[in-house]
Amino acid sequence: MYLEIVSPEATLFSGEVTSVTVPGVNGEFEMLENHAPIVSVLKEGHVKIMGNVQLEEEVEDKFTSSDKGVWLAINSGTIEMKDNKVIVLAD
Repeated sequence: MYLEIVSPEATLFSGEVTSVTVPGVNGEFEMLENHAPIVSVLKEGHVKIMGNVQLEEEVEDKFTSSDKGVWLAINSGTIEMKDNKVIVLAD
């Protein structure tokens, strides 16, 4: 599935991923390929990305990477998933 993470300053990430986990206001949830369409508000926490994630050099410092995935800390945001495309609008 395709993931795009956008902040007010820039597009932080765009590319193919295997899963994304987000901090929803009613609890953390994960989306995989072919997930049902969803729109949700996000709270403070981390967006966790799994897959072969290639970060642009100018935004690498905003992410934390390990063998268990790539994380991006957010204060709040909105997520939309439709037709295997996930868009995260993050603050």
